[in-house]
Amino acid sequence: MRTVGVVTTSRSDYGIYLPLLRGIQADRSLRLDLFVGGMHLAPEFGMTFRQIEADGFEAAERIEMDVSSDRPEAVAASAGMACAGFARAFARRRPDILVALGDRIEMHAAALAALPLRIPVAHLHGGELTRGAIDDALRHSMTKLSHLHFTSTEAYARRVRQLGEEPWRVTVAGALSLDNLGRLERLSVEELERRFALRFRPPPLLVTFHSTTLEHEQAGEQTDALLAALDLCAMPTVFTLPNCDTGGRIIIRKVREFVATRGFARLVENFGPEAYFSVMAVAAAMVGNSSSGIIEAPSFGLPVVNIGTRQDGRIRAANVIDVGYGKTEIAAAIQRAVSKEFRASLSGQANPYGDGRAAERILDRLKSVSLDERLLVKCFADMGTDR
Repeated sequence: MRTVGVVTTSRSDYGIYLPLLRGIQADRSLRLDLFVGGMHLAPEFGMTFRQIEADGFEAAERIEMDVSSDRPEAVAASAGMACAGFARAFARRRPDILVALGDRIEMHAAALAALPLRIPVAHLHGGELTRGAIDDALRHSMTKLSHLHFTSTEAYARRVRQLGEEPWRVTVAGALSLDNLGRLERLSVEELERRFALRFRPPPLLVTFHSTTLEHEQAGEQTDALLAALDLCAMPTVFTLPNCDTGGRIIIRKVREFVATRGFARLVENFGPEAYFSVMAVAAAMVGNSSSGIIEAPSFGLPVVNIGTRQDGRIRAANVIDVGYGKTEIAAAIQRAVSKEFRASLSGQANPYGDGRAAERILDRLKSVSLDERLLVKCFADMGTDR
């Protein structure tokens, strides 16, 4: 039996992983070791490890990290703490292969900890760009720390190969989160209203605004502009909380203050994957700078107002309206996004991030790859070579 370790540190990556976790759990030739840490274990972010347990998964190890501050020096120190914690956990459990996703600093710490232990790393969502965030540096560094690569598009696969990765290591799997669309049962509007005490008549805006970490000094000012635009529109609005990034806490504070004084606005700290996709299916539009607006929203034909530079560089479908940080510009884009004409223009659009079959492609590769020296000892593939 081959043990597949999976690292999860936040609700966002857990929701993406879910189809793969189910697939590993159901396969008799594989054993799942789930390494849980970061925001999952923090009361401030909803103790979301409880959702993991409720879904039927057990944590092989819990890795404590200090997420009590989002100051730059605290984030760097927490990364060191995470690396040490992952190293101890991996030394105890020794997974045959380790899966890590994306570009967060906690994920980078896990990949780094695996390196001296000679644990091969399979990386999801490499080759992408988010020019407004430190994530680019972390993501490309994780590519060099990893031994298998599962990209969401062919364009991103080319970029991974451009970074010197041997072509045989790279698989275009598509975006794993899209597998959820056909597997998770969507909640009815009535169930959403009952469970979260929300109203969906008329459909609300779904808003998630993260700190743009290369601009974190402007997080407060940028949030003020977004909230002022929402005031101008005065539409029913549902917020979800941002990640634990530098500048994130000022966003959380301002959103909480806004919701407390606006009858049209509500905050849900954690929907969970099933409810989140259910809300996307009925929302009037998404607003903010979340990757879900770029990757998942096209499959719903859901209009998205993408604010600022955080997602700069990612491939977009026609549902995305890019705007800057001005309140008037944001408000005008929201009005365009919720118009019948714009929604109708999205009918039948294809999602550039895949067909919802990523999990089976990833599982096939995780099961079939030889766990030998060829996998562990990486060679830099110069441009023009095909080995």
